[in-house]
Amino acid sequence: MSLSAPLRWLIALTLSAVTTAAMAQETVHFTSLDGVTNLTAYLSRPQSNPQNDTPRPAVVLLHGCSGLVNRTGRVMPLYRPWIRTLLAKGYVVLAVDSATSRGYGQTCSPSADRTTMWRDRPKDAYAALQYLQAQPFVKADRVGLIGWSQGGGVVLLSINDKSIGRSEGLAHDFRAAVSFYPGACSEAAQSKPYTAVEPGSWATSVPLLLLMGEADTWTPFKPCATFLEAARSRGSPVEIKSYPSAVHAFDTPDLERRELPAYRSGDGPIPVIATDDEARADAVLRVLAFLKARLD
Repeated sequence: MSLSAPLRWLIALTLSAVTTAAMAQETVHFTSLDGVTNLTAYLSRPQSNPQNDTPRPAVVLLHGCSGLVNRTGRVMPLYRPWIRTLLAKGYVVLAVDSATSRGYGQTCSPSADRTTMWRDRPKDAYAALQYLQAQPFVKADRVGLIGWSQGGGVVLLSINDKSIGRSEGLAHDFRAAVSFYPGACSEAAQSKPYTAVEPGSWATSVPLLLLMGEADTWTPFKPCATFLEAARSRGSPVEIKSYPSAVHAFDTPDLERRELPAYRSGDGPIPVIATDDEARADAVLRVLAFLKARLD
């Protein structure tokens, strides 16, 4: 993709704002709607006036199968720039640690307990929504949801019209959702038993933006696009943006190309991860525009 001079200037301006945004985090805890898990999450608020409780829009972040934090407890490099980006634009950000809260490390390998994560993480997403809606500094009807990889698949499991994560009597649902290269992006994976959806009927009323690399060997683009295009044909507000040469985790900064044979499923292709600078830059602007139109 060749970037025009105006687009390069806008990207540079956006990323410059990101680098200057502070990322003070508060560790918070709340119970998942599974009724059991005491979730740890990291709350970040724009610091122009941190004591100002004027309500702002907010975003919940859902991590991928590698988890949210590294062994030292620091948020992974993929998520830190996104948190700064969202803070710079005035959003309250809540990053939910679904893995460590359950005593898990990575859940990427075929032997990992991914069933629990697919079944229960939608309940984490809606617990996070309820937590934010109870805060005086959050606009209760202006909360978005973003997920990556496994977390991107959890976004799809969460926002469908028959989600098992959504609580009854919810006053305001997520206002918008973004899914990066989601796992479990197919008719089979997005129907029973993880939702109450019958095969071929997945639908959502929450505006959804999908971003994927067409060269992704871990979460393939074509079956995911086919699945969501079918949902769009049934009236779901779905936008799809793909990047022809990008692979998995393309929006992680400064990530050298790596193969991950330990995470290969059966005889499938070996997962590959790498930064794609142009796709990443486009994704930043695209996500911000999508959120602004729906949350601001």
